[in-house]
Amino acid sequence: MYSCYDKRLLSVFNSFSKMLTYPIIDPIALSLGPVKVHWYGLMYLIGILGGWFLLSLRVKQKNAPIKAEALEDLIYYIALGVILGGRIGYIFFYNFSHFIDNPLILFKIWQGGMSFHGGFLGVIAAIYLFARKHQCSAFALADFVVPVIPIGLLAGRIGNFINSELWGRATDVPWAFIFPTGGNIPRHPSQLYEALLEGLVLFIILWLFSSKPRPVLATSGLFALFYGCFRFFVEFYRVPDEHLGYLAMDWLTMGQILSTPMIIMGLILLSFAYKKTAR
Repeated sequence: MYSCYDKRLLSVFNSFSKMLTYPIIDPIALSLGPVKVHWYGLMYLIGILGGWFLLSLRVKQKNAPIKAEALEDLIYYIALGVILGGRIGYIFFYNFSHFIDNPLILFKIWQGGMSFHGGFLGVIAAIYLFARKHQCSAFALADFVVPVIPIGLLAGRIGNFINSELWGRATDVPWAFIFPTGGNIPRHPSQLYEALLEGLVLFIILWLFSSKPRPVLATSGLFALFYGCFRFFVEFYRVPDEHLGYLAMDWLTMGQILSTPMIIMGLILLSFAYKKTAR
Protein backbone atom coordinates (compact mmCIF):
# COMPACT_ATOMS: atom_id res chain seq x y z
CA MET A 1 0.00 0.00 0.00
CA TYR A 2 1.24 3.49 -0.82
CA SER A 3 0.76 6.63 1.23
CA CYS A 4 -1.01 9.68 -0.18
CA TYR A 5 2.38 11.28 -0.72
CA ASP A 6 3.66 8.26 -2.68
CA LYS A 7 0.51 8.28 -4.84
CA ARG A 8 0.99 11.97 -5.56
CA LEU A 9 4.59 11.30 -6.55
CA LEU A 10 3.49 8.52 -8.89
CA SER A 11 0.89 10.81 -10.46
CA VAL A 12 3.42 13.57 -11.08
CA PHE A 13 6.05 11.15 -12.32
CA ASN A 14 3.69 9.47 -14.79
CA SER A 15 3.38 12.78 -16.66
CA PHE A 16 7.12 12.67 -17.34
CA SER A 17 7.48 8.93 -17.87
CA LYS A 18 7.45 9.26 -21.64
CA MET A 19 10.38 11.68 -21.49
CA LEU A 20 12.57 9.94 -18.92
CA THR A 21 12.88 6.18 -18.50
CA TYR A 22 15.38 4.29 -16.37
CA PRO A 23 17.64 2.36 -18.77
CA ILE A 24 17.48 -1.32 -17.82
CA ILE A 25 21.05 -2.54 -18.28
CA ASP A 26 22.19 -6.05 -17.45
CA PRO A 27 24.74 -5.69 -14.60
CA ILE A 28 26.77 -8.41 -16.34
CA ALA A 29 28.56 -6.77 -19.24
CA LEU A 30 30.17 -9.93 -20.63
CA SER A 31 29.95 -13.67 -19.99
CA LEU A 32 32.85 -15.92 -20.92
CA GLY A 33 31.69 -19.38 -19.89
CA PRO A 34 31.65 -19.49 -16.09
CA VAL A 35 33.40 -16.11 -15.91
CA LYS A 36 31.07 -13.14 -15.68
CA VAL A 37 32.37 -9.60 -16.10
CA HIS A 38 30.19 -7.03 -14.32
CA TRP A 39 29.78 -3.42 -15.37
CA TYR A 40 30.67 -2.32 -11.85
CA GLY A 41 34.02 -4.07 -12.10
CA LEU A 42 34.59 -2.55 -15.52
CA MET A 43 33.94 0.90 -14.06
CA TYR A 44 36.75 0.35 -11.57
CA LEU A 45 39.01 -0.71 -14.42
CA ILE A 46 38.01 2.36 -16.46
CA GLY A 47 38.69 4.60 -13.46
CA ILE A 48 42.16 3.11 -12.90
CA LEU A 49 43.08 3.29 -16.59
CA GLY A 50 41.73 6.84 -16.84
CA GLY A 51 43.78 7.87 -13.82
CA TRP A 52 46.84 6.19 -15.29
CA PHE A 53 46.46 8.14 -18.53
CA LEU A 54 46.06 11.48 -16.74
CA LEU A 55 49.02 10.81 -14.44
CA SER A 56 51.11 9.99 -17.51
CA LEU A 57 50.41 13.58 -18.60
CA ARG A 58 51.13 15.05 -15.17
CA VAL A 59 54.40 13.17 -14.78
CA LYS A 60 55.82 15.20 -17.68
CA GLN A 61 55.51 18.41 -15.68
CA LYS A 62 58.72 19.92 -14.32
CA ASN A 63 57.58 19.71 -10.69
CA ALA A 64 56.43 16.06 -10.86
CA PRO A 65 57.63 14.23 -7.71
CA ILE A 66 58.43 11.00 -9.58
CA LYS A 67 59.91 9.96 -12.92
CA ALA A 68 57.87 8.37 -15.68
CA GLU A 69 59.54 4.99 -15.10
CA ALA A 70 58.00 4.79 -11.61
CA LEU A 71 54.45 5.52 -12.75
CA GLU A 72 53.46 1.90 -13.37
CA ASP A 73 54.55 0.97 -9.85
CA LEU A 74 52.56 3.90 -8.44
CA ILE A 75 49.39 2.77 -10.25
CA TYR A 76 49.84 -0.73 -8.78
CA TYR A 77 50.07 0.69 -5.25
CA ILE A 78 47.06 2.96 -5.75
CA ALA A 79 44.91 0.19 -7.27
CA LEU A 80 45.63 -2.05 -4.27
CA GLY A 81 44.86 0.82 -1.90
CA VAL A 82 41.52 1.52 -3.60
CA ILE A 83 40.37 -2.12 -3.67
CA LEU A 84 41.61 -3.25 -0.25
CA GLY A 85 40.79 0.01 1.49
CA GLY A 86 37.39 0.26 -0.18
CA ARG A 87 36.38 -3.23 0.86
CA ILE A 88 37.77 -3.11 4.40
CA GLY A 89 36.31 0.37 4.89
CA TYR A 90 32.84 -0.80 3.82
CA ILE A 91 32.94 -3.71 6.25
CA PHE A 92 34.09 -1.62 9.21
CA PHE A 93 32.09 1.55 8.50
CA TYR A 94 28.85 0.07 7.19
CA ASN A 95 28.68 -3.64 7.97
CA PHE A 96 30.74 -4.28 11.08
CA SER A 97 28.03 -6.16 13.00
CA HIS A 98 27.71 -8.70 10.17
CA PHE A 99 31.50 -8.99 10.07
CA ILE A 100 31.57 -9.91 13.77
CA ASP A 101 29.03 -12.65 13.12
CA ASN A 102 30.74 -13.87 9.94
CA PRO A 103 34.29 -12.56 9.32
CA LEU A 104 34.42 -14.34 5.96
CA ILE A 105 32.14 -11.70 4.40
CA LEU A 106 35.27 -9.55 4.13
CA PHE A 107 36.36 -11.76 1.21
CA LYS A 108 32.94 -12.05 -0.48
CA ILE A 109 33.53 -9.11 -2.78
CA TRP A 110 31.16 -10.56 -5.39
CA GLN A 111 28.32 -9.67 -3.03
CA GLY A 112 29.19 -5.98 -3.42
CA GLY A 113 30.12 -3.36 -0.87
CA MET A 114 32.84 -0.73 -1.34
CA SER A 115 33.39 2.47 0.62
CA PHE A 116 34.95 5.63 -0.80
CA HIS A 117 36.22 6.72 2.61
CA GLY A 118 37.88 3.34 3.09
CA GLY A 119 39.38 3.54 -0.39
CA PHE A 120 40.60 7.06 0.41
CA LEU A 121 42.42 5.80 3.50
CA GLY A 122 43.80 2.94 1.40
CA VAL A 123 45.20 5.41 -1.15
CA ILE A 124 46.79 7.46 1.65
CA ALA A 125 48.51 4.30 2.90
CA ALA A 126 49.57 3.40 -0.66
CA ILE A 127 51.07 6.86 -1.24
CA TYR A 128 52.99 6.67 2.04
CA LEU A 129 54.40 3.21 1.27
CA PHE A 130 55.30 4.15 -2.30
CA ALA A 131 57.00 7.38 -1.20
CA ARG A 132 58.97 5.50 1.42
CA LYS A 133 60.11 2.90 -1.13
CA HIS A 134 61.07 5.46 -3.79
CA GLN A 135 62.37 8.06 -1.32
CA CYS A 136 60.19 10.94 -2.46
CA SER A 137 57.93 13.38 -0.61
CA ALA A 138 54.62 11.75 0.35
CA PHE A 139 53.00 15.20 0.54
CA ALA A 140 54.11 16.19 -2.96
CA LEU A 141 53.05 12.76 -4.22
CA ALA A 142 49.57 13.21 -2.73
CA ASP A 143 49.21 16.54 -4.56
CA PHE A 144 50.33 14.77 -7.73
CA VAL A 145 47.73 11.99 -7.42
CA VAL A 146 44.53 13.60 -6.09
CA PRO A 147 43.55 15.57 -9.24
CA VAL A 148 42.85 12.30 -11.08
CA ILE A 149 40.88 10.58 -8.30
CA PRO A 150 37.54 12.11 -9.43
CA ILE A 151 37.78 10.14 -12.67
CA GLY A 152 37.49 6.94 -10.65
CA LEU A 153 34.64 8.41 -8.62
CA LEU A 154 32.78 9.35 -11.81
CA ALA A 155 33.14 5.83 -13.21
CA GLY A 156 32.17 4.20 -9.92
CA ARG A 157 28.96 6.23 -9.55
CA ILE A 158 27.93 5.34 -13.08
CA GLY A 159 28.46 1.72 -12.05
CA ASN A 160 26.13 2.29 -9.09
CA PHE A 161 23.51 3.72 -11.46
CA ILE A 162 23.78 0.74 -13.81
CA ASN A 163 23.40 -1.61 -10.83
CA SER A 164 20.30 0.31 -9.67
CA GLU A 165 21.82 0.76 -6.20
CA LEU A 166 22.42 3.64 -3.79
CA TRP A 167 19.42 5.48 -5.20
CA GLY A 168 17.94 8.60 -3.69
CA ARG A 169 14.89 9.64 -1.73
CA ALA A 170 11.37 9.76 -3.15
CA THR A 171 10.72 12.93 -5.11
CA ASP A 172 8.50 14.56 -7.70
CA VAL A 173 11.25 16.30 -9.70
CA PRO A 174 10.90 15.74 -13.46
CA TRP A 175 14.27 14.00 -13.74
CA ALA A 176 13.39 11.31 -11.18
CA PHE A 177 13.68 7.61 -11.99
CA ILE A 178 11.75 4.55 -10.83
CA PHE A 179 14.57 2.15 -10.02
CA PRO A 180 13.88 -1.59 -10.37
CA THR A 181 15.20 -2.18 -6.84
CA GLY A 182 13.72 0.96 -5.27
CA GLY A 183 10.02 0.24 -5.28
CA ASN A 184 7.45 1.65 -7.65
CA ILE A 185 8.02 5.29 -6.72
CA PRO A 186 10.15 7.99 -8.41
CA ARG A 187 13.47 8.73 -6.73
CA HIS A 188 16.37 11.14 -6.99
CA PRO A 189 19.15 9.68 -9.18
CA SER A 190 21.64 10.43 -6.40
CA GLN A 191 24.30 8.30 -8.12
CA LEU A 192 24.27 10.77 -11.02
CA TYR A 193 24.40 13.73 -8.62
CA GLU A 194 27.56 12.24 -7.13
CA ALA A 195 28.99 11.43 -10.57
CA LEU A 196 28.48 15.07 -11.54
CA LEU A 197 29.75 16.74 -8.34
CA GLU A 198 32.34 14.30 -6.97
CA GLY A 199 33.39 13.26 -10.46
CA LEU A 200 33.17 15.86 -13.21
CA VAL A 201 32.98 19.11 -11.22
CA LEU A 202 35.66 18.09 -8.72
CA PHE A 203 37.94 16.93 -11.54
CA ILE A 204 37.65 20.29 -13.32
CA ILE A 205 38.34 22.21 -10.09
CA LEU A 206 41.42 20.16 -9.19
CA TRP A 207 42.80 19.91 -12.72
CA LEU A 208 42.64 23.67 -13.24
CA PHE A 209 43.94 24.42 -9.73
CA SER A 210 46.91 22.05 -10.06
CA SER A 211 47.82 23.30 -13.54
CA LYS A 212 49.83 26.07 -11.87
CA PRO A 213 52.44 25.75 -9.08
CA ARG A 214 50.75 25.57 -5.68
CA PRO A 215 52.03 25.24 -2.11
CA VAL A 216 52.61 21.65 -1.00
CA LEU A 217 49.39 20.08 0.36
CA ALA A 218 47.16 22.80 -1.11
CA THR A 219 45.81 20.53 -3.85
CA SER A 220 45.25 17.69 -1.38
CA GLY A 221 43.47 20.09 0.97
CA LEU A 222 41.23 21.34 -1.82
CA PHE A 223 40.31 17.77 -2.76
CA ALA A 224 39.40 16.83 0.83
CA LEU A 225 37.39 20.03 1.31
CA PHE A 226 35.34 19.85 -1.87
CA TYR A 227 34.76 16.10 -1.78
CA GLY A 228 33.58 16.32 1.80
CA CYS A 229 31.22 19.20 1.00
CA PHE A 230 29.83 17.56 -2.15
CA ARG A 231 29.28 14.22 -0.42
CA PHE A 232 27.70 15.83 2.64
CA PHE A 233 25.29 17.72 0.36
CA VAL A 234 24.27 14.74 -1.80
CA GLU A 235 23.57 12.64 1.29
CA PHE A 236 20.46 14.78 1.83
CA TYR A 237 19.05 13.28 -1.39
CA ARG A 238 20.37 9.73 -0.98
CA VAL A 239 18.73 6.92 0.97
CA PRO A 240 21.14 5.54 3.60
CA ASP A 241 21.97 1.86 3.89
CA GLU A 242 18.85 0.07 5.13
CA HIS A 243 20.57 -1.66 8.04
CA LEU A 244 21.99 1.68 9.28
CA GLY A 245 19.28 4.20 8.45
CA TYR A 246 19.57 7.77 9.73
CA LEU A 247 21.88 7.99 12.70
CA ALA A 248 20.47 11.16 14.27
CA MET A 249 17.79 13.83 13.78
CA ASP A 250 16.16 11.85 10.95
CA TRP A 251 18.74 13.14 8.43
CA LEU A 252 22.31 12.48 9.60
CA THR A 253 23.91 9.60 7.70
CA MET A 254 27.13 7.61 8.01
CA GLY A 255 28.32 9.23 4.79
CA GLN A 256 27.96 12.68 6.37
CA ILE A 257 29.74 11.60 9.55
CA LEU A 258 32.67 10.24 7.52
CA SER A 259 32.76 13.32 5.27
CA THR A 260 32.90 15.84 8.12
CA PRO A 261 36.54 15.00 9.06
CA MET A 262 37.47 15.41 5.39
CA ILE A 263 36.02 18.93 5.35
CA ILE A 264 37.92 19.81 8.53
CA MET A 265 41.11 18.21 7.23
CA GLY A 266 40.80 20.09 3.94
CA LEU A 267 40.52 23.44 5.72
CA ILE A 268 43.50 22.61 7.95
CA LEU A 269 45.69 21.52 5.02
CA LEU A 270 44.84 24.62 2.98
CA SER A 271 45.51 26.88 5.93
CA PHE A 272 48.79 25.13 6.73
CA ALA A 273 49.95 25.16 3.09
CA TYR A 274 49.41 28.87 2.56
CA LYS A 275 50.59 29.99 6.01
CA LYS A 276 53.79 28.00 5.57
CA THR A 277 54.31 29.59 2.16
CA ALA A 278 53.70 33.05 3.59
CA ARG A 279 56.28 32.47 6.31
